[in-house]
Amino acid sequence: MPTEFLNEPFTDFSKEENAQAMRDAIAKVREQLGREYPLVIGGERIETGSKLDSINPSNRTQVVGSFHKATKELANQAVEKAAEAFETWKHTPAEERAELLFRVAAIMRERKHELSAWMIHEVAKTWPEADGDTAEAIDFCEFYGREMLRYADKQPLVSVKGEDNELDYIPLGVGAVIPPWNFPLAIMAGMTVASVVTGNTVVLKPSSDAPTIAFKFFEILEEAGLPPGVVNFMTGSGAEVGDVVVDHPKTRYVAFTGSKEIGLRINERAAKVHDGQLWIKRVVAEMGGKDAIIVAEDADLDEAATGVVQSAFGFQGQKCSACSRAIIDERIYDTMLDKIAERTAKIKLADPSDPATNMSAVINEKAFKTINSYIEKGKSEGGRVLIGGGSDGEQGFFIEPTVIADVKPGDTIEQEEIFGPVLAVIKAQNYDNALEIANDTQFGLTGAVYSQDEAKLERARKEFHVGNLYLNRKCTGALVGVHPFGGFNMSGTDSKAGGRDYLLLFLQAKVSSERVGATTRRVAEATATD
Repeated sequence: MPTEFLNEPFTDFSKEENAQAMRDAIAKVREQLGREYPLVIGGERIETGSKLDSINPSNRTQVVGSFHKATKELANQAVEKAAEAFETWKHTPAEERAELLFRVAAIMRERKHELSAWMIHEVAKTWPEADGDTAEAIDFCEFYGREMLRYADKQPLVSVKGEDNELDYIPLGVGAVIPPWNFPLAIMAGMTVASVVTGNTVVLKPSSDAPTIAFKFFEILEEAGLPPGVVNFMTGSGAEVGDVVVDHPKTRYVAFTGSKEIGLRINERAAKVHDGQLWIKRVVAEMGGKDAIIVAEDADLDEAATGVVQSAFGFQGQKCSACSRAIIDERIYDTMLDKIAERTAKIKLADPSDPATNMSAVINEKAFKTINSYIEKGKSEGGRVLIGGGSDGEQGFFIEPTVIADVKPGDTIEQEEIFGPVLAVIKAQNYDNALEIANDTQFGLTGAVYSQDEAKLERARKEFHVGNLYLNRKCTGALVGVHPFGGFNMSGTDSKAGGRDYLLLFLQAKVSSERVGATTRRVAEATATD
């Protein structure tokens, strides 16, 4: 039996030996930049000649990896190969599948800094953000391995005289795993190993902005002993090959993390039954957020300001859990603005390979343009740029951490997900008004309240409609096993990744009932007849 689950500790880079290990890993990764990577279908490495490049957002001339793109025919083949592998993999004992995950976690732990260094280059994560991503990926492997053993154990049922009843959790089939670029190791690995440990097989289509780290993880799966075809690696555009996998009649479920628009599109496509399809496809979707931190008049303002800034600008605000709205009681509004501006001014925007960097480039040129357009929209609707607002896209896609004050409820930047380093600050008349503003959104992912009044906190527990609510702490930084993660409304299907319910999304329950003594009597009757 494995030991009790414990979260992977974060690296203390103030210790020179840890900082040197990261510098060595960055140097090692730089020697491997620009390599070509194949598709892997049924264990076969395939090159198509048509390629997409993964670019370093902080150095737009630097190619991190070049990837062969799948065709529609190859996408169909990937599902077929996964379906073939499922016929064997589904019979692999749960204990063996869990042990595979523990081996994967051990390999990742040995290469922790190297994996983080890939993310520093591929998605411009700072040292701490990359380290946290890697730690979470390790946590998913360790946690889901233990969870599968729990689900494979004898399940409690009500006893009835004369019957022997069992409930077994069995896998679904072939899953399309479509992860995002913002947690390109943790979320990608989490959805993939949740599928694998429950006995399913996978077509993994990573984001075109982060395929290299996904391939490095795929190589670890192979090294740990995953049989060919259980996970099939496929790069290409969603419109060209993603739709093919989602639509395929042998695809049993889709696990997706990304934007609301793409999530709704996948949900709509998956609802259609195609010729030869034997099931209603299941969709596990974690989509966007418009997350708010409420600061009540009785809050510790220094703690609140720190939490707001950390939540708003960690990884350039490119987290679905990021604080994009600060809703502040009018009695402390001006004081809080000063404290938020003071902390934001200290953020160092630079190359993420520099350990002193707090914030770096946004993911790509499209995001760069979109985020800047939101800043202009905020100003045109009457918002006041308190700090930031500048950008430089020449070397990389750099946008300053931007705080826009005096935003009104209902304004565009108060309602729409920006997914960048832009914080909208809204003045609330009182706590009732603050809760009303916070809930007036189509999303419901994370939120936080800063207050020293327990009655206010209790009201938030009951009335603040989000999947993950944090009290007197920042609204980012969910830990596996500690903060099961997923939201309401247009934030997705409330999947609660990293929680005790998550693996149920990849399983189905089968009940077997046997009349006690019936088999013995049949054998006896047959013997007497003979």
